[in-house]
Amino acid sequence: MSDEQHGGPCGEDSPQGDSAPGDSAERGLSELDLAVLALERRAFSGPGAKERAVRERLGMTPTRYYQLLGALLDDPRALAHDPVTVNRLRRIRDARRERR
Repeated sequence: MSDEQHGGPCGEDSPQGDSAPGDSAERGLSELDLAVLALERRAFSGPGAKERAVRERLGMTPTRYYQLLGALLDDPRALAHDPVTVNRLRRIRDARRERR
């Protein structure tokens, strides 16, 4: 997905996880996609800490963040980049769907 599809450009000083410049182009994931996955790998303490990090680090609302994250969970490029995180989140999503 391009930055335009995410609702805006992502600056060079955005969090990029462990990827090197150019890696995202090879994988087809944008810098914003990589930043969302990197944020999802982190553990957060206390209520509101994750939402605060989303606003401060990515400059977007938590609602938009979760929309992007949901799309990434269905993207095979995201699975190839970070299978542990994507599979964990898919299991959580599937369990929630089954409970409904």
